[in-house]
Amino acid sequence: MDGLECVELKYSEISDIDNNKTLRFDSEFFSKETITALEKLSASNHFYLDKKSIVSGPFGSTLKSSSYLSKGDIPFVRIEDIKGGFYVKRDNLIYISHSDNNRIKNSQLIVDDLILSKVGNSIGFFARVDDELKTCNISENNIGIKLSTYDKEKKHIILAYLNSYYGQAVLLSKKSGNAQPKLNVEDICHIPIPDFSIEFSRLVSQCIIASEKSYKSSNIKYSEAESILNSFLGIGFDKLSNSGLSIKKLSDSYNKTGRLDSEYYQLKYDELIAKLKSLNSYKLGTDEGICTFKKSIEPGSGYYQDEGIAFIRVSDISKFGIQESEIKLPYDVDDNIERLYPKKDTILFSKDGSIGIAYKVDKDLKVITSGALLHLNIKDINKVLPEYLTLVLNSRLVQMQAERDSNGAVIQHWRIDEISNVLIPVAPMEIQIDIENKINESFRLRKESEELIKKGIRAVEIAIEKSEDEAIKYLESGS
Repeated sequence: MDGLECVELKYSEISDIDNNKTLRFDSEFFSKETITALEKLSASNHFYLDKKSIVSGPFGSTLKSSSYLSKGDIPFVRIEDIKGGFYVKRDNLIYISHSDNNRIKNSQLIVDDLILSKVGNSIGFFARVDDELKTCNISENNIGIKLSTYDKEKKHIILAYLNSYYGQAVLLSKKSGNAQPKLNVEDICHIPIPDFSIEFSRLVSQCIIASEKSYKSSNIKYSEAESILNSFLGIGFDKLSNSGLSIKKLSDSYNKTGRLDSEYYQLKYDELIAKLKSLNSYKLGTDEGICTFKKSIEPGSGYYQDEGIAFIRVSDISKFGIQESEIKLPYDVDDNIERLYPKKDTILFSKDGSIGIAYKVDKDLKVITSGALLHLNIKDINKVLPEYLTLVLNSRLVQMQAERDSNGAVIQHWRIDEISNVLIPVAPMEIQIDIENKINESFRLRKESEELIKKGIRAVEIAIEKSEDEAIKYLESGS
């Protein structure tokens, strides 16, 4: 069997592995990664989470999507809010009312509790309820792990371990199902967790605490940049007219726009456009516009594979970065593959699905983006800075223009000709530079936060692979 990906086990060994109470026989459960992880874990003392501390989000029949609020009392965390992150993303967070939350009180979580994605290809993402979020509830596709019985250091070590190679290997071996794999609440109760010393747990906890401090500072800097932009704009979005009455001549409406739907001509849009035209605004695209546009390709799922070049879709990006994609494409998917690579300072801008997400690439990338992501390149950076434009594209003023173009409905597609005509106010260069500095500092702090988390996770892995003494040396070395 040399060279084959095989694991040989006796029947008598099966029930002894990882408290295998369900007596799994499928090969996925006994992969080399799982067996290796469990062998390492068996060398030290470990414990299991109490079943009472594991909760599932409410079924859709219990809390329907009609209960979701854009603003509200209790944050309601879905898979997309924790995908690829250690923290709950705030970009598209929705809320529920106190009354709805009281009906599903069992799945409410508090600071230091954990959220785990449990279905599909997103199984295994963990996020922590941080001090800014304070409390939340979770969707049916997530599992909550309540850790109130543990001290802060132990809570943090559990989080770091479950995000480590060993925690993930054991966790992913638990998933079942084919087309739609899933985890069950009981599966989490059978994951062995190393019982590390108080000293080591304290040092890892310090990494988590320092990470959160940098993360908070990053959010503050980003908010400061938004405040500078909003001050320059001087637009009170909440004060724009909500009246549905708008009288237009045919020469001022259909003959100019080709639109007859009344939603397009709401007064709030007229007020917004009038304000933008008073602010030295330019179109985003067109020959006279700020940017050139480039489309990528949409090869289709038939080209998806496990190895090759990373394929980045809309679900893989946020205004803060690009998440590692599990989907790869063959290198011969295009005759000139390099022309598709995003270059430094290119702004990726989503036009399908979750439209209007902008992210500025900070270095040349060897990835292929979905056709739903436009590549925007600024024609003259002496006039418009990339960080400034990216912030504007992620702002309410561009969201409103997208709403107008889509008749106010749930947006699935934004046409390129409509995006080209989006009005972008160009601030004086000193304001743009101030915003650029705030954004760059925000991203530096966010990266610092990520590195501190990775350090804590790696320390856990070293403690499992070698010893706690070696892991402590690693933490204290500053490397």
